Amino acid sequence: MIAPSASETRRPGAGALARIGHPTPPVDPADASPHTFPDGGVWRTEIPSVEGPEALSVVLEESARLDVPVHRISQGSGVWMLTDGEITEMAGACAARDIELCLFTGPRGTWDIGGSTRTCSGGAGLRARGHDALAGCVEDALRAAELGVRCLLVADEGVLWTLHRLRAARLLPADTTFKVSALAGPVNPASFAVYERLGADSLNVPSDLTADHLTEIRRVSRAPMDMYVEAPDDLGGYVRMYEAAELIRRGAPLYLKFGLSNAPGIYPYGAHLREPALATARERVRRGRLVLDLLARHGAAGGMSPLGARLPGRLRRFPVPERD
Repeated sequence: MIAPSASETRRPGAGALARIGHPTPPVDPADASPHTFPDGGVWRTEIPSVEGPEALSVVLEESARLDVPVHRISQGSGVWMLTDGEITEMAGACAARDIELCLFTGPRGTWDIGGSTRTCSGGAGLRARGHDALAGCVEDALRAAELGVRCLLVADEGVLWTLHRLRAARLLPADTTFKVSALAGPVNPASFAVYERLGADSLNVPSDLTADHLTEIRRVSRAPMDMYVEAPDDLGGYVRMYEAAELIRRGAPLYLKFGLSNAPGIYPYGAHLREPALATARERVRRGRLVLDLLARHGAAGGMSPLGARLPGRLRRFPVPERD
């Protein structure tokens, strides 16, 4: 699948600006990412914050109604916030439509008893504090995999490396993929490359990275990148719809994440948050339609991976010791 080149796409407002003599900065072909997904596509889609079977049903119905292709559904509250029946239902519904389901693993610092995450500095962020939190993430991963989930969301380097070692030892299925959380996302090329080598199969990068930052990352790594085109408020609330084509050009292979700003937080989710969870799930799909419409109007809609595609291709890893 071939993505449109920069010369084939229409940059926002360029024609009208040219007619009044207003210059448009030239596109540098050297900025473009040379990488693709293994299927040849350069972008995929993700609907985040789908917190349970009911919200998933809303997303599936709305994506069918608005014709929004979905490659991945992700959840933020965690495996431990879902019953076995709920996980099985979500995994089955996604499998029936060839959509990847990604669930967050275990305890994390922002919900832990430690107070450092509530200080002005943010402390250790979402990292798993101590052996017990690490073990909880492992327990979540094993349980989710047993129930049919093949994508796990992590927010800690040690958890990522541990799960990668479990995958290498076949204690997790070989086709399990690991996705790095936006709240732990790397902000420079060196850290991005380190996460890849620790076992990451796709990495959320903060939504305030510039297009130049994406190019810098692509000079050192081809691991798939996940980026909120619209970010929730706790990630900055950025709305970058008009940049979608340029984000793809610079950051491919890239998952376009359709988040939602100016919306209530719903983590950890429960029935007490049912109405906002369903309403925001529906609106995330609509935001996706807006982004896809923009790409189409600018001649940049080509290059999407086929639906059902989920694997990242061959990536670079640190050697895994047989035993420590």
